[in-house]
Amino acid sequence: MDGLSADDTAWLVDASMYVFRGWHAYPADAFRDADGHPANATYGFVRFLLDFLERLRPVRVLLAFDVALASSFRNLLYPAYKGNRDPAPAELLRQFDACRAFSEAFGLSTHAHASYEADDLIGTAARHARAEGLTCVIVSADKDFGQLLHQGNQQWDWARDSRWGREGVHQRFGVWPEQLCDFLGLCGDAADNIPGVPGIGAKTAARLLAQFGDLESLLARTGELAASRTLRGAPLLAARLDRHAEAARLYRRLATIDCEAPLPDHCLARGAGDAARLQDLLRQHRFGPHTSARALALLEDLPA
Repeated sequence: MDGLSADDTAWLVDASMYVFRGWHAYPADAFRDADGHPANATYGFVRFLLDFLERLRPVRVLLAFDVALASSFRNLLYPAYKGNRDPAPAELLRQFDACRAFSEAFGLSTHAHASYEADDLIGTAARHARAEGLTCVIVSADKDFGQLLHQGNQQWDWARDSRWGREGVHQRFGVWPEQLCDFLGLCGDAADNIPGVPGIGAKTAARLLAQFGDLESLLARTGELAASRTLRGAPLLAARLDRHAEAARLYRRLATIDCEAPLPDHCLARGAGDAARLQDLLRQHRFGPHTSARALALLEDLPA
């Protein structure tokens, strides 16, 4: 890809996003494994994975899967976190396991954790990559990863083939990567059931951070905010911030990617893969001869 080389780039894949895409994009009745279970999410994920590996031939790559759907440390801090989401059905959970198995069979560094989300695993991998002097490309459309787009890091929405970095975060939200957690602490995030401070929306949050820099500075200077003549409703905003200061700090914590999740030191290294296991998985999930041949050839051709 433009400006990137395999030798100095770490590819960090939000794998769960592409499992969900397959689940929603392909009809379950059209894709069944050898035991008759739906395999639509698995089909979509494997299709993405083959395209990804063929296009990039990555040397350093990590795939992060979510298993902490209701058990992450954030649920302990705020039980309502992601409480607006329905539990994943058993047929989807089964396919998550299959997708992880495919990733492992390719020898790709594959990780999940009961207390940390995929975001945290990717954030921690980005920290490891930075220590090795590598540039990171985060393969996901999730806005939360904007907070990691420092020092030349990029985010890539694979489905739209769209990439952006630090400037792209500012264009989208009106704040810089280092302000994104404060921004979400103020205006909330409906997708994760984080309410934010009442009466503060995205535009107001961005304006406040443009003026005060970060959440702590804003909370320490609400008297100055109350006296402002340039921001509409400033006294009411200041009063709300005083009243909800601790809640805003909690919401910021919930929105912050934890870059200290437990990952091995060499979490970006690719293994040799397992052709026999890959063949078994391809047969079990009833992939045709063309896809199977493509996958096995790709396994042999991937850089060691």
